[in-house]
Amino acid sequence: MSKSYSRLDKDQVAVLLVDHQAGLMSLVRDIDPDKFKNNVLALADIAKYFKLPTILTTSFEDGPNGPLMPELKEMFPGAPYIARPGQINAWDNEDFVKAIKATGKKQLLIAGVVTEVCVAFPALSALAEDFEVFVVTDASGTFNEVTRLAAWDRMTAAGAQLMSWFGVAAELHRDWRNDVVGLGTLFANHIPDYRNLINSYNAASAAK
Repeated sequence: MSKSYSRLDKDQVAVLLVDHQAGLMSLVRDIDPDKFKNNVLALADIAKYFKLPTILTTSFEDGPNGPLMPELKEMFPGAPYIARPGQINAWDNEDFVKAIKATGKKQLLIAGVVTEVCVAFPALSALAEDFEVFVVTDASGTFNEVTRLAAWDRMTAAGAQLMSWFGVAAELHRDWRNDVVGLGTLFANHIPDYRNLINSYNAASAAK
């Protein structure tokens, strides 16, 4: 059943970065490793740019899952950081859910590793509690395309919306007149081809 268009609202969004850990990142095979890391950092930059409340969580980081990406820790030094002692579904961790509800936001952007577990489980749990869930597909990774598609099907059937980090940024921004250089620079930092576009724009602007 189709639903009406529910667009992202920067005043209603919180970002959940789930289990982007060294050990788990090594399992990602459905996206090129370098591109995947770039996509995760692009989403993090979007969260910073739009000043979105961001929650970091890890699973069993003292075990084989490993530590969180150091870049994320550096980018969000004051963000809630929930090191789950064992819960596979982050939503089963009381501190994680409390941190989400403390933001007061009803739209959740979720990305993580691996897609069918660390993303799907909290996404489904959040949907069951009437949150709007937007899964950032290219900042989430898993073993292969088969498991990715199964996870996407399960989440969309429950009401989650699938988006790319670029689509997230554009929908939050709404209007280029809000800021050309800031968002354009963010895009240029993460999309090599876009760098040519923004360099051309900057040169033309300087010549005026």
